[in-house]
Amino acid sequence: MRILFDVNMPDPLRFYLTEHIVDTAREKGWSEVINGNLLENAERDGYEVLVTADQSMRYQQNMTGRQVAVIVLLSNRWPDVQSKIEEIRAALEGLGPGEIREVPIWP
Repeated sequence: MRILFDVNMPDPLRFYLTEHIVDTAREKGWSEVINGNLLENAERDGYEVLVTADQSMRYQQNMTGRQVAVIVLLSNRWPDVQSKIEEIRAALEGLGPGEIREVPIWP
């Protein structure tokens, strides 16, 4: 699966998702691109999933007809995210286009 990390994602997470191709918005030169435009860029470049900590994504974006899915992590602090690697992997399973899943991450 091709995954794009939003700029608010901790980079070390990619090393726990080695079965996937993971790029970051920063690497793509999309650090300043936000929400709808980021989703459009991701779709255009063939990404299947955007991973973000932007909790308002669900309310700001209409995902109907989108080819990209979104995983929203409810924290982006690396120690908290690291403790939920299995939950993040599980959220990726069976994820369909236009779907948004949230992963609760509590310290």
